[in-house]
Amino acid sequence: MAGFGIITRPLTNRSLMLEAKNISKKFSGVTALSNINLVLHPGKVNAIIGENGAGKSTLMKIFSGVYTQYEGEIIYNGKPVKFSGTRAAEAAGIAIIHQELNLVPYLTIAENVFLGREITNAIGVLDKKHMNEITKLLLARLNFSANPDIKVAEIKVGQQQLVEIAKALHCNASVIIMDEPTSAISDKEVDNLFSIIAQLKSEGKTIVYISHKFKELFSIADHYVVLRDGATVDAGDMHNTTQDRLIQKMTGRDILLQKRSANFKDAAILLSLKNVCLRHPELKSVNLLTNISFTLHKGEILGMYGLMGAGRTELMEAIFGLHPKNATGEIAVEQSVKKIKSPCHAIQAGIALVPEDRKLQGLILNQSVNTNISLTVLQKIQQWGIMLSNTKEKELTASYISRLAIKTSSGNIAAQSLSGGNQQKVVIAKWLATHPKILLLDEPTRGIDIHAKSEIYKLMKLLAAEGMGIIMVSSELPEILSVSDRVLVMCEGDLTADLPINNITEQEILKHAIYKN
Repeated sequence: MAGFGIITRPLTNRSLMLEAKNISKKFSGVTALSNINLVLHPGKVNAIIGENGAGKSTLMKIFSGVYTQYEGEIIYNGKPVKFSGTRAAEAAGIAIIHQELNLVPYLTIAENVFLGREITNAIGVLDKKHMNEITKLLLARLNFSANPDIKVAEIKVGQQQLVEIAKALHCNASVIIMDEPTSAISDKEVDNLFSIIAQLKSEGKTIVYISHKFKELFSIADHYVVLRDGATVDAGDMHNTTQDRLIQKMTGRDILLQKRSANFKDAAILLSLKNVCLRHPELKSVNLLTNISFTLHKGEILGMYGLMGAGRTELMEAIFGLHPKNATGEIAVEQSVKKIKSPCHAIQAGIALVPEDRKLQGLILNQSVNTNISLTVLQKIQQWGIMLSNTKEKELTASYISRLAIKTSSGNIAAQSLSGGNQQKVVIAKWLATHPKILLLDEPTRGIDIHAKSEIYKLMKLLAAEGMGIIMVSSELPEILSVSDRVLVMCEGDLTADLPINNITEQEILKHAIYKN
């Protein structure tokens, strides 16, 4: 097998042990890590748990050679190591699979696997046949039978994740770091990923697993390490701890979620949909949404649940005017029918949408927090009607930074430098600046920690108490049950249930999400 670039190196527990000793890291004088000490065990799934901003990503970037300047020691293969960059870390056997997958979409699977490590023939021409053969072998280990010549853009997110794992196997990684690996894949793909992780464990690989989803942590992890404020605060075996204990260790306090129990039957109707349909953009005979009808009341939080592909995001986008050519049906705001043919029309009608992908659709990452918050209300911060006023912008954004407790040293800081939870608050602030009557939240807590989630829940309840109507799309049933006043369930583009929050169970919601009436 060595001829195909797949090396089987003798594995020992000691050789795979990865340790951090008194690791500290500062950025512009701000401490990100402070004397981190931890051990990552071979042949186990090691969960790294902590709030956004706890230091997880910074530590992983040190392990994988992204950050080369830090204090302390990394012990690997029983010896101190200091990587000069990511290639040096990969050569040593440490690979990282980022939450935002680092694949080139318009290269083939094989070209991505070999990117930077291409095989050439004697005259320097790419040996695509050889690379495809090796890629096939790697994919076979992952139960993935795709053609290596397919472009990555043409395969699903879950399959792209397998390509990332194939890259790690190709560089013979002994330590594989997975950052939020299930944040954008289906339950079936999660099951497949977990079976692959079990196989990698049996081969003696050290799996480092970062996730905010406690259910899967208790399902897949063997060992845990908790980080808080850049320091290690706890570690141990997963079967010897509880979710409540981990949350308390992560936050230094207990997080309590209380069910809402208000009745909105007699409240004024803010939003009503009648027979809203959405045609497929290419297959005109296929509907992505079929005859969706429901109402949203003033001060109500309406939870929306469905499995992947149910049409939840498409519905939010249709309400917001993103698919005017393919959408039909009636949308009314405060009993007045609105012709919403664009997001501008939606904003004028008092509707705001916080999209599912905050980094791609919600933020301009390299622009400042101030710029991002003020983007939706540029006319409000104009001076003399011809130019933007920095003073007005700072006054506007400072009020939202304070109100939403956005953790940033300055409004001039780039949005990309904030933690996920604070980035999400910036997106929400941007839309609150338009003073909407109706707020659409598509997966508002995806990829953020338990404390940031709690803060967003509190904000939602505060906004609802002020009379705003909120629709929250979520894939997490505990979240749906704890935050919503009423639950809509979707299945394959149909609305299959409209359930009051009192006395409903996860099982009942799932039944309606799986089976059409």
